[in-house]
Amino acid sequence: MAIDLNSLIYPLFVKRGRWLREEISSLPGVYRFSPDRLLDEVLSLERLGITKILLFGIPEKKDWHGKAGYKKDNIVSESVRLLKKSLPGITVITDVCLCAYTLHGHCGIIKKGKKQIDVRSTLNVLSRIALSHAEAGADYVAPSAMAKDQVRAIRKALDKKGFKKTRILGYSAKFASNFYGPFRDIADSAPRFGKRTYQLDFTSRGNALKEIESDIKEGADIVMVKPGLGYLDIVREARRKFRHPLAVYNVSGEYAMVKAYCKGQAAGDKRQGMERGLVGEILASIKRAGADYIITYHAKDIARWLNN
Repeated sequence: MAIDLNSLIYPLFVKRGRWLREEISSLPGVYRFSPDRLLDEVLSLERLGITKILLFGIPEKKDWHGKAGYKKDNIVSESVRLLKKSLPGITVITDVCLCAYTLHGHCGIIKKGKKQIDVRSTLNVLSRIALSHAEAGADYVAPSAMAKDQVRAIRKALDKKGFKKTRILGYSAKFASNFYGPFRDIADSAPRFGKRTYQLDFTSRGNALKEIESDIKEGADIVMVKPGLGYLDIVREARRKFRHPLAVYNVSGEYAMVKAYCKGQAAGDKRQGMERGLVGEILASIKRAGADYIITYHAKDIARWLNN
C-alpha cells in the first residue's frame, strides 16, 4: 500500500532560544528547535513534500497551573506567527494541553492540596490556549488533555471570538500507554504523582468508540486514535462505524523501537538497511486499518526515501 505524503503529519517541538537544535537521546533524529531553526526545518520539510506539522511547545519555566502555555507571548503562538508569515502553504496544527507546562505533569488544572483534575478550570484554560493559537494563525488546534467536553468548550470559545474557520483535531481515543516514554523525555512531562486516569485504559476498548462519537458530536473536524500499533483494532472499528476523517498517532515509543533495532548494525548485518522496510510495513498496517492521516516521527525519513 503506497503512502501519500499528503496524509502524513510531522510532530515538531519548539522552545525559546536562538540557533537551537537539541537532539533527544531517546528519539534519534528528533529535536527541540528554537523558532528560527524551526522555520529552517519546516522549509526543508516543505521542499520534501511534507506540508502538515503538529507543533508542541517546551516552556522555559513550569508552574503548578501551566501559565506558560496560555500567556500572551507563549512559544507556540510566537512560532505559529512566524511560520504562517513565512510559509503560508504549511498546515499548522497545535497541541492544546497542559502536561508540558505544569510542575505536576498532568494534563489539566489541579488545585493545590488536591490530586484530581478540576474540569471547569481545565476547560477554561484549554480554551484560552486554543484561542491564543488561533489568533496566531493555527489551522487546527488539537486538544489532547482528554478532559470531558474539551472539544465542545474549545469550539464554543473559537466561534465566539470569530475563529469559525479554525478547525479541531481531537485526541479522541487517547490511551494511557507505556509507549509515550520518549515523548515525556522531550517535554519533561511525566506525571509527578498518580496516574493519568482520564486517559483510556489500554486493556479495554469499551469507551474508545464512545469518546470518538462524542468528539464528532462536539464538533471535531478530525478524530484520532493514539497510539497506533497496539490499537489497530480500535482504528478498524472506528473506520467501520464512523464516516469521519480519522488520524492515528504513530507515537514516540513505536518510533524509538524501530530506531533502536536498526541503529549501529555492523556492515553485512541482515538488519542493516531494514529501517525503510519496517517503517513501510508499519505505516501500511495503520493505513490499511483505516487511517486517513498518520502523525509520525518517521515522516521526514519517508519523504527522503520517496524523493530518492
